[in-house]
Amino acid sequence: MENPENIDRMTTLSQVMKTLSERGIHREFRMNENCEMKFENSEKIYQPTELIILKTYRFEGDSNPDDNAVLYVVKDSVGNQGMIIDSYGADSNYPGEKFDEFLRNIPILESDEFNF
Repeated sequence: MENPENIDRMTTLSQVMKTLSERGIHREFRMNENCEMKFENSEKIYQPTELIILKTYRFEGDSNPDDNAVLYVVKDSVGNQGMIIDSYGADSNYPGEKFDEFLRNIPILESDEFNF
């Protein structure tokens, strides 16, 4: 995350994940091999319309273009908050179009609560 105005702000994936964990957000929404999006330790299968993206953080590796990742802070329709992490570049942790299509269909409602 590039931020020329405030160099003290968090710039790594691990820093953002640590801060989110301190705020109670430590579980992930993950797409399984059947292209079903589930919340960690849950059997509920989500549709994109049941989720809202509250914040998007992008990370780019300085020395290796394969070190790119996006972290999405997501809330479901009953208030559970979690994250979706996607590495991208030459290899994605979610191959195929289903994951990208799912993400494109999640409504976005950026929240200032996660500006840190």
